[in-house]
This record gives sequence, C-alpha cells and structure tokens, in this order.
Amino acid sequence: MKSFEVDVMGQGGAPGDLAVPDGATAVVLFAHGSGSGRHSPRNQAVAAALNQHGLATMLTDLLTEPEEQAEAHTRHLRFDIDLLTERLQTASAWLERDPSTSHLPLCYFGASTGAAAALAAAATTPERVRAVVSRGGRPDLAHAALASVRAPTLLIVGSLDTTVLALNRAALDELQCERDMAVVEGATHLFEEPGALDEVARLAGDWFERHVRT
Repeated sequence: MKSFEVDVMGQGGAPGDLAVPDGATAVVLFAHGSGSGRHSPRNQAVAAALNQHGLATMLTDLLTEPEEQAEAHTRHLRFDIDLLTERLQTASAWLERDPSTSHLPLCYFGASTGAAAALAAAATTPERVRAVVSRGGRPDLAHAALASVRAPTLLIVGSLDTTVLALNRAALDELQCERDMAVVEGATHLFEEPGALDEVARLAGDWFERHVRT
C-alpha cells in the first residue's frame, strides 16, 4: 500500500488523500456532499474496505478552506451541483496525470449531494468513468444529466431513509445505463447502524470489481 497527501486542485486548492494498493485494478474518487469532506469517518471506512479489494482511493475536499468556512454559515455551496461537478472533474484530471493512477480505470463513489456531482461528471465524460456508486445520495439533483450517464450505476440507500429512498427510485427510472439499487435493511441516512456501513462497502466493492474487469 502506498499513501500520498496531494494538492488536487493546485495552489490554494483543496487537498486529497490518495491510497494506492499494490496491483490496484482501478481508482475510486470520492465525491462528498452536504458539508462533508475527506475526513468523513464513513467514507474513510468505505475507502479502507475498497483498498482491501485492491482498489485505489482518492478522498478529496471539493471546497477550499475559505469556501468551507463560508459554507458552515450559509450552506449555499452544498447544493451547487455545477460547482461540485467542476471540482470533481478537476480531481479526475489530476488522477489521469499522476503516474501512480494514470493507468487505472476511474470510478466514482458519491455520497449525499456528491452523488449528483458524480453522476453529472460521469455524464460529461462517458469515455472516462467506468462505474459509479451512490451511498445515501441525491441522484435526483443531477436532473437532465441522468439520461446521459453511461457508466454502470449502483444506488445504495437505507430502508429507513424513506424520503431519499423515494428520490432514488425515481432517479433509477431516469437512468438509461446499466443500473441497480440496493436497499440496506434497517439502515438510516448515515448508515450508523451495526453492520450497515460494512454492507455498503461490500456492495460498492463488488460493483466496482465487476465493472472494471469487463
């Protein structure tokens, strides 16, 4: 395992944490949302599990530190899907240039509003993104981009997260790519229940492994 801390966005931008296991088969770029970031314990736990699957992972903040400080008061940027998508594309381009990941297929793992950014970015560059997984996401916020997504997409939702579950079911109907939805029984929005996050990691790892090898 090789781990790096990098400045993904360039000088004055947002840092990222890159982990590359020996013999990695793909790199999974995480897209956080709703005020979360690369230090999210949930996404760190999923990333660690994906590393065990032989997948490289990049955890990065999609907002700069001044933006995060402003966001804490106004909460205006977490739903700016266009901005989050642009930042995700910048991080994707960094991974394509870096020697440790440039040869690896690219996948996205999106959470909350970050899932919409992941899907929008995948729709913009269909030749680049191999697969997408959403955890408790808001794919509905990708709007018209959903029909243009070509990467196989898995939506993971907790059975007790009823509002988001309904939004994901509607988004699933709009996707025209290979897609599926996995409902984790007894889980709420943050998947804090015993074993829930482990199930998310298992589902995501299986989905990525299946589609990076096809």
